[in-house]
Amino acid sequence: MANETLIRFGILGCAEVARKVSRAITMAPNATLYAVGSRSLEKAKAFASANNFPPNAKVYSSYEEVLEDPDVDAVYVPLPTSLHKKWAVLAAQKKKHILLEKPVGLNVAEFDAIIEACESNGVQIMDGTMWMHHPRTATMKEFISDADRFGQLKSVHTISSFTGDDDFLKNDIRVKPGLDGLGALGDTGWYCTRGILWAANYELPKTVIALPGAVLNEAGVILSCGSSLQWVDGKVATFQCSFLSNLTMDITAIGTKGTLHVNDFIIPFQEKEAHFSSASKSWFNDLVTGWEPTPSKQIVVSDLPQEAQMVREFSRLVGEIKKGSKPEMKWPTISRKTQLVLDAVKASIENGFQPVEL
Repeated sequence: MANETLIRFGILGCAEVARKVSRAITMAPNATLYAVGSRSLEKAKAFASANNFPPNAKVYSSYEEVLEDPDVDAVYVPLPTSLHKKWAVLAAQKKKHILLEKPVGLNVAEFDAIIEACESNGVQIMDGTMWMHHPRTATMKEFISDADRFGQLKSVHTISSFTGDDDFLKNDIRVKPGLDGLGALGDTGWYCTRGILWAANYELPKTVIALPGAVLNEAGVILSCGSSLQWVDGKVATFQCSFLSNLTMDITAIGTKGTLHVNDFIIPFQEKEAHFSSASKSWFNDLVTGWEPTPSKQIVVSDLPQEAQMVREFSRLVGEIKKGSKPEMKWPTISRKTQLVLDAVKASIENGFQPVEL
């Protein structure tokens, strides 16, 4: 890591999630906090002070000033989803690499405009799905990719929920149609969808059907919904996402020979280690009073929190581009597929829970 290029980050806005990512940038060995911009200079100063920005960090009273700074290599964009297209496109045009919060856009057409700007300007883009970068995720992938232990994937089921209090349900940007208009689908549903696609090796389903029972607020923003997904080879998946149910972050992937269970797949219970349960070729004992073999608990340790792992990987890619490499297209491709499924779920809800073909 000592030979890696140090990537200088600018942050657009002072959103709550930017606190976590600022800490991650500080912890990543190949990244540094360089600038922050807000529409309020005082707010930007307070954010920099509260989040351990270096004494020489730049503090700006606008997002434009961050993008105009020639020493900013990359920007982290935690702005409301409705602002992603405008500011991500501008960032790309200013040759700034982009770490973009999820959901990446209000729809896939918005994200396509962002991708086009990134490709035209040779900049890297990655979304902020942090759990993708935890070493546990790679270990789980090894298990579900093992034909002998797991077999062929048959079904995936994910849940991501938390109970928003009265203030959240009235005032949070995630319940405002003009800010994060996808609501729970764009927030907790993004994680559910990504988990399903991850397990399915990013193969898009053929059909998406929103489940009856979706809950929308008075402004028409989704507070809770579910969906089923079907593939041409018979794989199936379901997910449930909600701002109205207790904190839950489950993923279950079932193969012809094995099963994976995770109860904290989005944010691990602990920073420094995470676990998952795996079962392979399980059956009942002779009296059908137990399992043989029983599922095993796999523990994976991490030298950095998953958000710092994300920053480290993103910064590594940016450093390689600075040395002459091309941007890595894996990440925007995964982001686009996730957004496509979200679009289909939303369309199904709006069309009376009819199936949508992808």
